[in-house]
Amino acid sequence: MWKFIVRRLIITFPQLIVLSIIIFLMAQAMPGDALTGLVDPNIDRAAIEEQREKLGLNDPWHIKYVDWISGIFQGDLGQSFRYKMEVTELVEQRMINTFWLSVATLIFTYIIAVPLGIISGRYNDTLLDSSITGYTYIGFATPLFIFALVMLWIFGYQLQWFPTGGSVAPGTEPGTIDYVMSKINHLLLPALSIALIQTVSTVQYLRSEIVDTKQRDFVITARAKGASESRVYNRHILRNSLLPIAAFFGYEITMLITGTIFVEQIFSFPGMGQLFIESVLQRDFSVVNAVVLLFGAAAILGALISDIILSVVDPRIRIK
Repeated sequence: MWKFIVRRLIITFPQLIVLSIIIFLMAQAMPGDALTGLVDPNIDRAAIEEQREKLGLNDPWHIKYVDWISGIFQGDLGQSFRYKMEVTELVEQRMINTFWLSVATLIFTYIIAVPLGIISGRYNDTLLDSSITGYTYIGFATPLFIFALVMLWIFGYQLQWFPTGGSVAPGTEPGTIDYVMSKINHLLLPALSIALIQTVSTVQYLRSEIVDTKQRDFVITARAKGASESRVYNRHILRNSLLPIAAFFGYEITMLITGTIFVEQIFSFPGMGQLFIESVLQRDFSVVNAVVLLFGAAAILGALISDIILSVVDPRIRIK
């Protein structure tokens, strides 16, 4: 078991290095730089070039990359040109909001997906199963950003059940009950918007596992021995069908990354996704590099977690 984990960790480090190089080169390939559009066009071009030289914007890419990587190892992600503050501090502020949004989304996803998947798999080929399957087909076909806009319009603007922007009500004092409740209230609508779309893959996966497990030899044998249907279902079918869902948990983290980018922008939620969009538009490369690197590291970590969980669930895949 430990050999498997160590080998997966060894593979992860080169992936992070390659990821950092790709991210940096893509950011450098973007047109313009941090000073583009932010300086008075009447200023002398020589003065602008002098400022670019001072900031290191004219350095070769490999020198910029080495400086960036060395800063990362020292805990320094650079300086944000737009926000005039350390990228590390800026990311820490936004990461907290995105973290709680992701936690709330995962909770809603499994609360919705597991019961629906179990019902659909147990009563397959019934009207109830067809209704749940129809929901998943609609979910697969609906773009997340369109669904989030509809949710915002209905429950935010029309019914006014939820706030339409921000992460907390203005003027709320941190540390109070009102502050916590306001935070939760601002999380609910964006988290539900992501969960209702993200849950469809888990529902279909769990349904397929249950339907497939019902036809296995050990289930047929249990029924032949006279075991009750509830015992067969709970002890044999459901237990074996839920194990792969545990391994699917790590990939849910990867799916959340793309979801939060659009949803945070739509709901004006001050998280990592909104920070990424704003930084790209402002050509704030230090922030873009840091955010994409963190997103990529989270995706790699999610795959690693899934592999580890799957190796625990199914020892046959472990590397000897």
